[in-house]
Amino acid sequence: MTTDHRGAQTPVGRTVVVACFFGVIFAHSARGEPRVAIAPDPPARNAPPTLAPAQLPDSSNLDGIYVWLGPSGAASHIDSQWDSTIGADASLIRVREHSLLGAIGGSIGASRWTVRGGGRIWLDAIVGTPIFGRMIGVSAGPIVELADLARPHVGGSVGLWGFTGVTPFARVGAVDQLGMFVEVGIHIALPVFRR
Repeated sequence: MTTDHRGAQTPVGRTVVVACFFGVIFAHSARGEPRVAIAPDPPARNAPPTLAPAQLPDSSNLDGIYVWLGPSGAASHIDSQWDSTIGADASLIRVREHSLLGAIGGSIGASRWTVRGGGRIWLDAIVGTPIFGRMIGVSAGPIVELADLARPHVGGSVGLWGFTGVTPFARVGAVDQLGMFVEVGIHIALPVFRR
């Protein structure tokens, strides 16, 4: 069984579609050329074009002001015992890699003792100079030693550091009622801002 249906598939339907198509084309072409606004060419230049100098900084130039954030870990001998610390610090440094005073700035940080409980907070002034292509420097500042069940103890330290992508350091100092301490560790300095 088939159903008769009239439409585009019948000869009459095809004829009507083709007639409409040609009718639209004929009506469009009978109106003449389409009205299109053509803009004239822009005026000629009076002077040759110029480009401003590139403003990208030289990537090999490390001079600038930096904010470094990152974790630090150390082994410390204090109160006649060895213990380790884990913490973080933030540094604000001005670097002039080809000057005698190659780095100057400050650092604030905190760490937690892994065995003895409590922790340490420090604030250091930092000075460095380039030696053999690496920045080497000293740090000095106050320390506050914190304990879980005792009052804070105040002290100070002097340290030596070197920047090689990471920053190994060693420092010696003294803390009230705990005596002298020696510490060696590493700080991973991640630049988060440069100006």
